[in-house]
Amino acid sequence: MWLLVMLLFGGCHGEKSFLDFSVPDLQGHPVSMREFNAFPVILVVNVASECGYTDRNYLELQVFQRDAELYEKYHDEGLMVLGFPCNQFGGQEPGTAEDILKFTKEKYHVTFPLFSKLDVNGESAHPLFVYLKKKLSGFVTDDIKWNFTKFLVVNHKPFKRYGTTTSPLEIENDVMQALHNSRHVDEFDDGGAADGDDDGRDEL
Repeated sequence: MWLLVMLLFGGCHGEKSFLDFSVPDLQGHPVSMREFNAFPVILVVNVASECGYTDRNYLELQVFQRDAELYEKYHDEGLMVLGFPCNQFGGQEPGTAEDILKFTKEKYHVTFPLFSKLDVNGESAHPLFVYLKKKLSGFVTDDIKWNFTKFLVVNHKPFKRYGTTTSPLEIENDVMQALHNSRHVDEFDDGGAADGDDDGRDEL
């Protein structure tokens, strides 16, 4: 009888969540997103080392993660930043994993997790980004338009998407609100593409 119930209703629980994916870190070791299960708010960013947006984004992402006051306010309340290097936009992440690690540590003192270089668009897109784009559509197309597109994940569900030209600190209010309401997501905004989502301005 239990087998019949599973066959009839098993599909109801078959949809993936953010926690179901795994991505190699910069050393090539697989990291399950379940390692971040304790964080109700996660900011996912496709990063690059040689982009015109690199400096501002890394500096502000690091402020979210480590600045003394903001660290207590955001990280300790449950914010995690995850960076995913990608070389698909203008070849602006050409280096090796060692190059990326050295660059981000020496120039920006990055402490948030960085992962192995991956693709975010096309047939070779990593399943995590296929999932994020499916859940949060973009402007004109669902493809990511450029480096430093951001996905806000709340209670392990993709919640809001921001284009390249929206800097991390420009979404500070959304992060604060998401942290405050992370146990009552329905009280937050409707989610989806951000109001005035910058993806439209990122079209090449």
